[in-house]
Amino acid sequence: MGKNTAVYGIYNNRMNLEEAVNALRAAGFRNTDISVLFSENLGTKDFAHEKNTKLPEGAATGAASGMVLGGALGWLAGIGALAIPGLGPFIAAGPIVGLLGGMGAGGAIGGITGALIGMGIPEYEAKRYEGRIKEGGMLLSVHADSSEWVKRAEDILQRTGAKDVSSAGEAAADYATSDRPMSR
Repeated sequence: MGKNTAVYGIYNNRMNLEEAVNALRAAGFRNTDISVLFSENLGTKDFAHEKNTKLPEGAATGAASGMVLGGALGWLAGIGALAIPGLGPFIAAGPIVGLLGGMGAGGAIGGITGALIGMGIPEYEAKRYEGRIKEGGMLLSVHADSSEWVKRAEDILQRTGAKDVSSAGEAAADYATSDRPMSR
């Protein structure tokens, strides 16, 4: 594994997911390298606090819940709520947002599975991840530019309690040329 690889894992609780995002940030990963996806119905109550008078800069509002996401997740790029037909409201951040939105989150195979395949995950693993997400799991995906960054990401995900940690070469269509993160 080397250039343009993504590392994936599933978290069962928000504390470990936030710990992973903070550790990835501290290790030098960019907020555009990290994607998260989880059901708004299952996860938002853990990430959110009630909206007060002012929305903190960089925070995202969940469409269905009216909650504000802050902390580690507020740092991620493009975080927000989106509806996946047949599955309900989800919170998503990072490159996966564009894939889900670009397919209309409908797709022939299914919104989550199709987006994960689009990110380069083999179909059998994508279906397993979709099952875990539907059961309340929280997906974390990290883009890595080299085998050194892949190893760093895998170590962080394993250390912070991720299940089903794996890596896959990203599909060529993962980033449009203009959206591609700059080289380190």
